[in-house]
Amino acid sequence: MGGNRKRGRKPKSPSIEPTAPHPSATSPDPAANADSPDAEACPPRRGRGRPRKLPKYSDNSDGTDEPIAGSPERRPLRHHGPVLSNSHCNGDLVIAEKAAVGVEPPAPKWERVVKVMPSMDAVVKVFCVHTEPNFSLPWQRKRQYSSSSSGFIIGGRRVLTNAHSVEHHTQVKLKKRGSDTKYLATVLAIGTECDIAMLTVEDDEFWEGVSPVEFGDLPALQDAVTVVGYPIGGDTISVTSGVVSRMEILSYVHGSTELLGLQIDAAINSGNSGGPAFNDKGKCVGIAFQSLKHEDVENIGYVIPTPVIMHFITDYEKNGAYTGFPILGVEWQKMENPDLRMSIGMAPDQKGVRIRRIEPTAPESHVLKPSDVILSFDGVHIANDGTVPFRHGERIGFSYLVSQKYTGDHAHVKVLRNSEALEFNIKLATHKRLIPAHIKGTPPSYYIIAGFVFTTVSVPYLRSEYGKDYEFDAPVKILDKHLHSMSESPDEQLIVVSQVLVADINIGYEDIVNTQVLSFNGKSVKNLKSLAKMVESCDDEYLKFDLEYQQIVVLKTKTAKAATLDILTTHCIPSAMSDDLKT
Repeated sequence: MGGNRKRGRKPKSPSIEPTAPHPSATSPDPAANADSPDAEACPPRRGRGRPRKLPKYSDNSDGTDEPIAGSPERRPLRHHGPVLSNSHCNGDLVIAEKAAVGVEPPAPKWERVVKVMPSMDAVVKVFCVHTEPNFSLPWQRKRQYSSSSSGFIIGGRRVLTNAHSVEHHTQVKLKKRGSDTKYLATVLAIGTECDIAMLTVEDDEFWEGVSPVEFGDLPALQDAVTVVGYPIGGDTISVTSGVVSRMEILSYVHGSTELLGLQIDAAINSGNSGGPAFNDKGKCVGIAFQSLKHEDVENIGYVIPTPVIMHFITDYEKNGAYTGFPILGVEWQKMENPDLRMSIGMAPDQKGVRIRRIEPTAPESHVLKPSDVILSFDGVHIANDGTVPFRHGERIGFSYLVSQKYTGDHAHVKVLRNSEALEFNIKLATHKRLIPAHIKGTPPSYYIIAGFVFTTVSVPYLRSEYGKDYEFDAPVKILDKHLHSMSESPDEQLIVVSQVLVADINIGYEDIVNTQVLSFNGKSVKNLKSLAKMVESCDDEYLKFDLEYQQIVVLKTKTAKAATLDILTTHCIPSAMSDDLKT
């Protein structure tokens, strides 16, 4: 067949001589890469009017690039169906020659993919059954439901995922990639602020053949990231890629806090939560946890960066439990106006932020004062807009410096007071909110007397009563306290009459809903436990509750206490108070 020509092609004049072979070619045959598909052997090739191709290079399994040499014999491709491209042909040639000289051929392409990203085998699917408390009816729980999310294995036989993926869990199971077995998992720690949870599995079989994920450094802008997980739309692992488009202090939706976060343009969908984000070296640089859903934006996802992840892990290792991220405990004002700086007595070269309010429960309330100007934190100077140098060409809010500390750590703070620079060594603590963002796995507290259901206000309670738009629909005075009020003491709570279970004794009070309780029999109400104690031990003739909006509730003591048991029986309520109030 070597003498046959293809039909329809006229032989060209051999006027152009073939070029010399590439000096790095390993094949002794100068005509190794013949283009004719009809050649059975590789005799010296006559000129066809085109130069001989240089040897191509392949990505070998040993990490070196070798020129692809031709086989001394080639079978006609027309007997094997459609004609393949040159890259496929060259691949056949290099395998044939290496087999002839005793060299192991490279692995197939599907095996090479696994070798490029071996960390993908450490990504697991998380199955969780949730049973949430019913905050509107705090003596019972809601119907259980199931969810699936992502996670990944780290060192020490541990697994990381998102906190909202295992919130109010009753059972957690993990399944490895390519496995059909689900393993029961134990929750070691839940970090509500940073939205990270740590799990473990007792079964040794789960940890066999899996290498833990390694963490990389904080990526730079435009660095490539790959998000791996199990989002909706299928049961197998999913990979989406993008770049780091922004890095700043973000609002963490689940934790209602502000911590460092990465914005990426890779798609993060439901089920991706808890999955790792890898850099181009296969190291984890973050955990996918939330995305921006808006009609005007597309493909905006957010990743928890490695500094926040390592803070969570170190906190657990140091204390045996998650203690949280500390705060400075102050509200501050920018000092960008020159007249404002001059009136306070700041020198032209001084920069900082002015303290507006200090939380009474914060340790620094004993040393710092309103109108103090914070000049530096741990030796890092603070600008007039509240930012500090972050990396080359970048600045970030100085709360990042505070979040790098641990609960109970001390910080060196320099302030300007009455034109005098003062320095303090301040102990840092976690945030104590009047209306907490989470109840951290504990059931809600309640107390019932004469059909009046008293409970504490929290963000989950407002969400249960008014839905996701509670910030628009909840009572204005409760929202004002939620946004602006500070706790005067560590055990202070906001107590409301959640509802009135209708009975003969509470006629006329049926319309009282979510109204704050200010005092009982002339004594201010500090928290729910103190209210229950005062009512239970009351020997006065009447029970008098002073509520918000100048409302009062008056009940006869003996009649009210006697009617409570019948009301509980009618509504199938097991107890007049929650277990935490009985101790």
